[in-house]
Amino acid sequence: MSPRAGSAGQHTLAFVESPVQLLNVLEWAHAHALRTKISGAPPERGVAIPAQGGPRSGAGRTAANGPGAAGAEGTAPGRPAREGLTLVVLSPTDPMTRGQLRRMAELARDEGYEVRWEEARGGAMAPFRTIGGLTRLLRRARRVVMGDPFSRYVQLLLTITRARELVVVDDGTATMEFVAQLARGERLVRWHRKGGRPGARDLVFAPVSASARRRLTPSARRAVEVFSSMPVDETPDGVTVTPNDFAWTRARFGPPRLTKGADLVGTSLVETGVVDGERYLEAVGALAAAHGARRYFAHRRESPEKLHRLAVETGLEVVRPDLPLELIARRGPIGRTILSFPSTVVHTLPLALVGTEVRVAVCDVDPAWLTDRASPRAQGFLSGVTGTARDVDRLPPAAEQRRATEQGMAAG
Repeated sequence: MSPRAGSAGQHTLAFVESPVQLLNVLEWAHAHALRTKISGAPPERGVAIPAQGGPRSGAGRTAANGPGAAGAEGTAPGRPAREGLTLVVLSPTDPMTRGQLRRMAELARDEGYEVRWEEARGGAMAPFRTIGGLTRLLRRARRVVMGDPFSRYVQLLLTITRARELVVVDDGTATMEFVAQLARGERLVRWHRKGGRPGARDLVFAPVSASARRRLTPSARRAVEVFSSMPVDETPDGVTVTPNDFAWTRARFGPPRLTKGADLVGTSLVETGVVDGERYLEAVGALAAAHGARRYFAHRRESPEKLHRLAVETGLEVVRPDLPLELIARRGPIGRTILSFPSTVVHTLPLALVGTEVRVAVCDVDPAWLTDRASPRAQGFLSGVTGTARDVDRLPPAAEQRRATEQGMAAG
């Protein structure tokens, strides 16, 4: 049976490891119209969230004991639990991601969903405790929703479940690679991993990864859905692809107040070893100067050292968002132009901001920026992210924009 057929039913278990994954599970639940146990009425519009601050150079509320740290498990007081969906947060260790996940957990509880917070990486014994505590739920679940099929944690959990329906929601641009690899029958490998022979850990985990890939292949006993805002060119046989148009985000927030000038969206391409740090800082400076950017919305994985240097050298106000950028932009205030390098947001922001006057513009990554550690597939993959984006403006290379800015200043 198709994942969209029938009721949302009982025993849907969702595993998330990042704020964006949790957001996309909420979008999936909204699209599937999960009902409350009591009245079935949707929650009121306008979930209250404090306004986004503008701390500089990586300062801000990033601690794990931030908003929502207390009572992270369960539903909001006085709200009926929604039927059938339990969100399981497999918490990472870095403070920025934990802080955003806490905030997203608040929103999920406000929507009436049960949230279960697992300290899945809190020590050597944590994985065993987590998996042991989830085994009964996994075996009872009729449907399992996941945000990252490349995650070894999720792949291990998939070996336990007997669910008849599996759903993969977006985890950024990795969704495009996952669908393509599944269609081609390849092993699941993240796009930015360098090619070559698998390492020792890969070989040890290979049977689990292969089992997960088989389970994510549709069969007479198991249906598979991909819920995505990303372009899907190679659809595996039997996989149901459902578009994510950010209807929940648009229904709950905005429209935003627009500010003059531009905002720039950061990326973790330096931290993942794909792009050289010096070249990246030069490109950010060129974009900021050419478009009058005032704020830089940092990716949650960007290092404080890099952000401090970026703020000093470019004069940009560095903002570390406490929620995914789609929600930050939708509630505002946000610049009339949003500048980005190839990333998920060039696909998601036009959907979240539909009906507004915000312009999303993307600057390609110059091949000269790539490090010698970058995967041979990196340039082609990043070009594909930009080339398949809809409703965005393509910008000239950063070097050309810098020359144009310098010539304009000299002429003035």
